[in-house]
Amino acid sequence: MASIKKLITFVTGIPLLFSGFFVLGAEKPVTPNYPDWAKNAVIYEVNIRQHTTEGTFKALEKDLPRLKELGVDILWLMPVHPIGEKNRKGRLGSYYAVKDYKGINQDYGTDKDFDSFMKSAHKAGLKVILDWVANHSAWDNPWMTLHPEWYQKDAAGKFVSPYDWTDVVSLDYHVPAMRLAMIESMQYWIEKFDVDGFRCDVAGLVPVDFWEQARTELQKKKPLFMLAEDEENAALYQKAFDMSYGWKMHNLMSAVAKGEAGADSILRLQHVVDSINPKWAIKMNFTTNHDENSWNGTVKEKYGLGGKAFGMLTYTLPGMALIYSGQEAGLNKRLKFFEKDTIDWSNKDLVPYYKSLNKFKHKNPAIWNPPFGGDVVNIDNSQPIKVISFTRTQGENKVIVIANLSSTPLKVVLKDVKTAIRFKDVLTGDVIEIKPGSPLVLQGWQYRLGTLEN
Repeated sequence: MASIKKLITFVTGIPLLFSGFFVLGAEKPVTPNYPDWAKNAVIYEVNIRQHTTEGTFKALEKDLPRLKELGVDILWLMPVHPIGEKNRKGRLGSYYAVKDYKGINQDYGTDKDFDSFMKSAHKAGLKVILDWVANHSAWDNPWMTLHPEWYQKDAAGKFVSPYDWTDVVSLDYHVPAMRLAMIESMQYWIEKFDVDGFRCDVAGLVPVDFWEQARTELQKKKPLFMLAEDEENAALYQKAFDMSYGWKMHNLMSAVAKGEAGADSILRLQHVVDSINPKWAIKMNFTTNHDENSWNGTVKEKYGLGGKAFGMLTYTLPGMALIYSGQEAGLNKRLKFFEKDTIDWSNKDLVPYYKSLNKFKHKNPAIWNPPFGGDVVNIDNSQPIKVISFTRTQGENKVIVIANLSSTPLKVVLKDVKTAIRFKDVLTGDVIEIKPGSPLVLQGWQYRLGTLEN
């Protein structure tokens, strides 16, 4: 237990002061800022460059029927803008070195191609949010020449790059004119292409009051969905953003997969997160994304043979599940970040798994996105270091999750089961019946998911 407490403290930055499990008290109903279509949505991150052999909007548009059939709802497009050439990294450069905030990357196609893609996506019932890089721009963005005062400089008068990102230069949010220009650039994409929101890169490096100003102005055009690449600053939720990253949960789940933490630490972290953030705040749950895949490892590298078990948790813990380009094809390589590196789509084994999870998410209010889903309630079990078990309830809908988060076959008794329970496993079709005191047999990494019968 001591090692688990240390890990939770390390991962969350908050000391674990309790050893039991608790459920937050009832709160008054809250109304989120985001549109109704996001309440039970699944988000899909599209790496346009690598998604198809062509790496174009036209090729991606042809894939829309497949994505719709997969059951995703929101398409997050990695940056569509031209990429800077000055100080470029690699042959093709970083997606996040924006040369023109109102431009289209010609490698992807034309304005007309993008407009056609947007119209087709909307016709299919899909929403599209754009990756927006507000913290910095490419060195050869016209703003550098026209408005050098819009950029940060050090004491020696030299332009500043964030971290080791030498292909970009940091913008200065003390300059009101730059703020207005940035908001106007975002409005352009709503007005011209009818985008449905933005995923905002390194949002925590940009002042909260800018994001609040931007959301207020942008929201005048249409209801939007806003995702922040941030986790630490709960103030971002107040007026600006609807969802942020669940990095802590991602890292903790990886630690559990490697035997560095116990399964019981996951629900403890979930309740720490719930206690910090507003009721309407959504966490984006993921086993991979573009950064994790390219820089930190594939799903197999991070989760071993437990990828599906932890993937199931991204759907059933509070928050919105993310699928990254190629994840449904068992993406088994780290995609090159600055070069062309097309995804291999030949593996179809995981497609039924994701289809089933997406369908289950859509139809079960108990696991809808905050604030609509039910609270997580732990089911005490006899193997807490290896098995996670919980329910979530909303009205008459009650979802049960039981998962062996280890490679060891085992028998587990659900101690809190006082009367026989019965449910159909949504992923296998098996009918599971559990009686008080009777053990449930789980193979390594095996999980059970379903809705409890009344």
